[in-house]
Amino acid sequence: MRLRRFLLCLLLLLLSICSQAQQKPAFRVIAFFTAKNDQAHISFVQEANRWFPQLAAQHGFQYDSTSDWTNLNTDFLSRYQVVLFLDTRPDDPAQRAAFQQYMERGGRWMGFHFAAFALTPSTYPQNWDWYHNQFLGSGQYGSNTWRPTSAVLRVEDRKHPVTRSLPRTFKTAPNEWYRWSNDLRKNPDIDILLAIDSTSFPLGTGPKPHEIWHSGYYPVVWTNKRYRMLYLNMGHNDIDYEHGTGKALSSTFSSPDQNQLILNGLLWLGGK
Repeated sequence: MRLRRFLLCLLLLLLSICSQAQQKPAFRVIAFFTAKNDQAHISFVQEANRWFPQLAAQHGFQYDSTSDWTNLNTDFLSRYQVVLFLDTRPDDPAQRAAFQQYMERGGRWMGFHFAAFALTPSTYPQNWDWYHNQFLGSGQYGSNTWRPTSAVLRVEDRKHPVTRSLPRTFKTAPNEWYRWSNDLRKNPDIDILLAIDSTSFPLGTGPKPHEIWHSGYYPVVWTNKRYRMLYLNMGHNDIDYEHGTGKALSSTFSSPDQNQLILNGLLWLGGK
């Protein structure tokens, strides 16, 4: 009788431990955003903060988000394994220092579209050399396509965990594509994972001629081998500017292959 009770208690204890293990997230993600500049970026942030929690529930990680950039400090960041910048970057020197320290001590980061933007002079000048030149490697913003349109991307590094399961080429969701001042191919620390395929040209519809790309090499997803990071140029929806409605005309999460790319990136950063 005592042995039966002991075994029952042991079974309940094991079930409790297993239940707690199942409930513990595989890793924790914190997304920082501003969502104040450009309706296209705001639309993406709103979408992201709906899409990522669904992804987290399916794949066993925790997703939190905040627009309070004062949380970009050592104590707060220590609670998370992965940091996302959805639309901007920190401007406060203390926040920048905390983020750099986080990354240099093994933190993980994923940035989207406008998170890499820097242009002097502008509201977001290039006044953070470590971030734009060393960490991202891209330097300043050079130009962009217009309107936001889909592109065909080509996998440049098929051995990387982020791209291994992707098709050789795939079509993205509509996006505004950026060109940079630095040639990432010349940076030995940068591993370009995806670039715009030549079948995309002409890319963009204008109306200004320089907003349509007809040729060239344009990296859109890359990692820096000195850090655990991933930058993706996606994150700008098409918006009804002409009629003043501000309505989103496209969704960043409408391409299954692009969604798989983002998921792969998160799981790689999270260590799964």
